[in-house]
Amino acid sequence: MTLNFRINELSLYTTEGQVRYEFGSDLTVLEGPTGVGKTTLLELIKYGFAAGEARLALVATEAVHDVAIDVSIGKERFLIVRSLDAKKSKNVRVTDLIAAKRLPDHSVGDGESSFNSFLLEKLGFPDDVRAAAQKGRSSKPGSRVTFGDVFKFLYIPQYAINRDIADSRDSYYEPKRKAVFELLFSFTDPEILSMQSEVNILNGKIDVAAGQLKTVLDFLRDSNTSGREEVMEKLAAAAGEQDRALEELTALREELDPVIDRQTQAYRDLLTDAERTLSEARASVQDLVREYDQIGAERRRVLSDHARLERMRDAGARLSNIEFSVCPRCMQSLKSRQAADDQCRLCLQPDPVSPDQASDSYELQQLQLQLEEMDAQSEVTEQQLVRAQRMVVERESLVEKLTATLEERTAQRVTPRLQAFSDASDRRATARTQQEHLEAVLQQWDRVSDIELQVKNLRSDQEHLKANITARKASLESHKTMILDDIEKEFNSTIKGLRIASVETSGFDRDNYLPLINGKVFTKSMMSGGGSMTAMQIAYWTSLMTVAEKTGVPYPSILIIDGPRLALDPGSVTCKTIYQRLVRGVTDGPGAVQFIVADNEIPNDYHGDFARVGFDYAHPTVSTVRHPGQGNVDVIASADE
Repeated sequence: MTLNFRINELSLYTTEGQVRYEFGSDLTVLEGPTGVGKTTLLELIKYGFAAGEARLALVATEAVHDVAIDVSIGKERFLIVRSLDAKKSKNVRVTDLIAAKRLPDHSVGDGESSFNSFLLEKLGFPDDVRAAAQKGRSSKPGSRVTFGDVFKFLYIPQYAINRDIADSRDSYYEPKRKAVFELLFSFTDPEILSMQSEVNILNGKIDVAAGQLKTVLDFLRDSNTSGREEVMEKLAAAAGEQDRALEELTALREELDPVIDRQTQAYRDLLTDAERTLSEARASVQDLVREYDQIGAERRRVLSDHARLERMRDAGARLSNIEFSVCPRCMQSLKSRQAADDQCRLCLQPDPVSPDQASDSYELQQLQLQLEEMDAQSEVTEQQLVRAQRMVVERESLVEKLTATLEERTAQRVTPRLQAFSDASDRRATARTQQEHLEAVLQQWDRVSDIELQVKNLRSDQEHLKANITARKASLESHKTMILDDIEKEFNSTIKGLRIASVETSGFDRDNYLPLINGKVFTKSMMSGGGSMTAMQIAYWTSLMTVAEKTGVPYPSILIIDGPRLALDPGSVTCKTIYQRLVRGVTDGPGAVQFIVADNEIPNDYHGDFARVGFDYAHPTVSTVRHPGQGNVDVIASADE
């Protein structure tokens, strides 16, 4: 028996009130002409489950606030509520209807989705299952399987029913489609898929290690070494050459010591003393230059102060002879004011200031003394600087003469030994450089061994995983064969019963799990957009549901079909037999499965065999919002096209 998955009720909370639909029957048909909102209702179900990008009509985005789905999963029952508001839609509100308890809100989005994990857990699947490619040499772990991938097997939208089966035309999606099919029919399990993902990851690691190994081997080929043993021999030879050069250097040092006589040593002592005094003289010159500059800067500052006081004295002398006739502040006349001869007529203060007193002020005298002192210091400093510079020239000449004398005395006695010393030093350096290079090469040979061991271990781990996968799949092979036999048998029987004109033979591809029509995969033998494709899809999906219900696999027990007779002639035999197959799908096991179908009209022969919900332009699916009328809306299918 399939996993119980049943939509009990759908509620839409709109700007004008609530719209509520119950799905109590095993087969519920939403009937009405194009444009009344049947697809809108089904896409809102998809939106409520956050099962991928839903194609929402304008009436949904503008008038519907929230979607609430009462759903049974297994033995549990939940109320799932999701808002259509862009910000609020990131969270889904979940209530446990059996326990009457509000559960924590679940997040949805492009990243981690706790609502996806919640739904997969209720279906009995972990949320970290990855669908890795099993053909070729892929190094990718595969994409994560989501509830949206499972929902592709539960909902056949109108835009796909006459074109494709669960996105099978997209080659990049094939590993995931096949993985979901195998999970739903128990051909595999999460552990097998996890091991297959690890096999692909190991492919990548092996490729990386092999690339590193090739790079190292190319380097070793350029180093002109055939193996580790040869490197060890060359390394020992280089070490011996370094030791011999070191011994020669030691001997040359011992020979050089007695070559230097007393007179030469005296010249060297004089040269050392001359270089020291030259350094001191240069330092003295720098200090005197700095001191001379400081005296000049200070003298310029004092001259500035002296000039300022002179200007003040001159201003006072000029202003002392001015007689104010009016107050410069309030402009009142001062002519009638009586003041003594030694008082200021303006402020009546004593007025003893005279130009002679200002010119002999104390500040000017002090500044003049400072200037005279600075001139004396500047002169002394300049004289010291000249003497110091003369000493520098003398010491430089002495150092040059002593250096030339030493070079002349030692050239004939020391130079040959220095040349031998230089040659020995070069040989030692060359031997050391060669050792470093050979040590690097030796490390690369060690790395070759490490990488080869790593590749060996990775291949061993991979083979172990492949063996486990093969063993686990072998234990499921008889089950898989039985299920595929039943699916093919049921599919062929259904195809025959539908009497599709363009179909001569039918079958089931056991590698891709897709229908075979006239000896080819359906996408290569049937025209996209035609009625034959639609009828074939009904045969495929109902066959899967029938076999799943009989074999007890974890296939969810719901099938939502939008447009089962799309592009078919309503008067054709195939069009009439489609509902016979849908009705048989639910009557073989009452209560076991649930079909929700959207169609333009229902054959008269089958009224009463299922629940019927009728719509028209006066009574659309979102009944709280007035329908603009036939021809005044863009239907979802045409907009998608």
